[in-house]
Amino acid sequence: MSAQPSERNAPQPIGHYINGEYRNISSASVPSFNPASGTITGAVALATAAEVDLAVQAAQAAFPDWSQTPPLKRARVMFRFKELIERDLDQLAAVITREHGKVLSDAKGELVRGLEVVEYACGIPELLKGDYTEQIANGLDAWTMRQPLGVCAGITPFNFPAMVPMWMFPMAIACGNTFVLKPSERDPSVSLMLAGLLKEAGLPDGVFNVVQGDKVAVDALLDHPEVRAISFVGSTPIAQYIYARGTVSGKRVQALGGAKNHMIVMPDANIEKAADALIGAGYGAAGERCMAISVAVAVGDATADALVEKLAPMVRALRIGDGMGDKVEMGPVITAQHRDKITGYIDDGVAAGASLVVDGRGHRVAGCEQGFFLGGSLFDRVTPAMRIYQEEIFGPVLCVVRAPDFATALKLTDEHPYGNGTAIFTRDGHVAREFAHRVQVGMIGINVPIPVPMAFHSFGGWKKSLMGDHHAHGPEAVRFYTRQKAVTQRWLSSEGSQGAEFAMPTH
Repeated sequence: MSAQPSERNAPQPIGHYINGEYRNISSASVPSFNPASGTITGAVALATAAEVDLAVQAAQAAFPDWSQTPPLKRARVMFRFKELIERDLDQLAAVITREHGKVLSDAKGELVRGLEVVEYACGIPELLKGDYTEQIANGLDAWTMRQPLGVCAGITPFNFPAMVPMWMFPMAIACGNTFVLKPSERDPSVSLMLAGLLKEAGLPDGVFNVVQGDKVAVDALLDHPEVRAISFVGSTPIAQYIYARGTVSGKRVQALGGAKNHMIVMPDANIEKAADALIGAGYGAAGERCMAISVAVAVGDATADALVEKLAPMVRALRIGDGMGDKVEMGPVITAQHRDKITGYIDDGVAAGASLVVDGRGHRVAGCEQGFFLGGSLFDRVTPAMRIYQEEIFGPVLCVVRAPDFATALKLTDEHPYGNGTAIFTRDGHVAREFAHRVQVGMIGINVPIPVPMAFHSFGGWKKSLMGDHHAHGPEAVRFYTRQKAVTQRWLSSEGSQGAEFAMPTH
């Protein structure tokens, strides 16, 4: 057994949470790092298929009682869970910052956006209400009901170790399912802390479980016959793998993939406000967001020149350091390997002929010389043929593409294989409306650079950014985590038989 993860910086075992207990039963492990210092802080257990089976069996055993628990009682657990997260918000955020590297204010913001889904889940008695029609025909009534699926699982990325899991398990659990979470092995501790808060909130043992691990654990969940649904957020290649393997094994799957989000800046836009938006959306969390703006499409050379002139000194002036520090705007990237991958993309952009206006390679932070840091990089005159335009870099790199007119800018956005999020900055209401109506992207911002929907709407992209029919959280989550029944009812009188009917019933 291992205790709930502490806040000590010394390396510690980071295990699983199965049937209400913290466990460290795996023989294999991988190191976890503090990306700001580059030091090893933990040893993350790698679950075997047998250990995944223990978690699934615990969830399966808990399902009958939990699924029959009235929705109001399930909602009360969610409400207590919300209060406990608010109580421990600072502690949870500090753990996220130490393991991920994002600045403390961003870690708190992530928790708040996750809390919004918990708040939405508190309304599950209303959300599960079906439809009822009295007297659909003489003596007949009909209604619909939504019922839980069984054991559900979530596989989540490193960039939002609290928010993305909270997009999944609060709604799944509130709908009456049980859940097994496989978080990223790069920042696993906050998931265990959330498990402890759920237990403190009154959630029965086995309803929520956490297994740490790598591809072995993922495949075990995908292949397990008792797992009914899989939710995934991550890169598109892995999303495609999850969707294909999960659907072959008969599971309901929602797999949210990567992104290359464009922000169109029109000639009439306020350049200062557009630049402010791009700095936050492009370099916040070191660009490690699926909703980060990584391409700015400037309409007209004059717009592009003004935008780059405004952006360049802002990128150079980014305050970069340990996310725990005061006034830091950007922390490190998640690993040394990812830092080197991003550097390779920058090298490739230079070789392809893009203009590197600000070079973030080789950035060092005093006192954190072994940390996984990059400075912000800004490219101008990027073309669609370049790899830095085509692929998701997932780092603090912003590409400026020049378009002669709105039609070309819209075409660029539409023809990109990713369709997660996009934005336009303009003062022209007609252009904004046309953009929202015509663009082939799932989430759209008008003078809003990161258009992440609130929890009572649903999150999800188009094209290669989403595999499956359902988006995350909001009303879509209720549909994804439940099945519908339709009931048609007649109470027969005690009088004699009316005789058999052989025609198709009509009303």
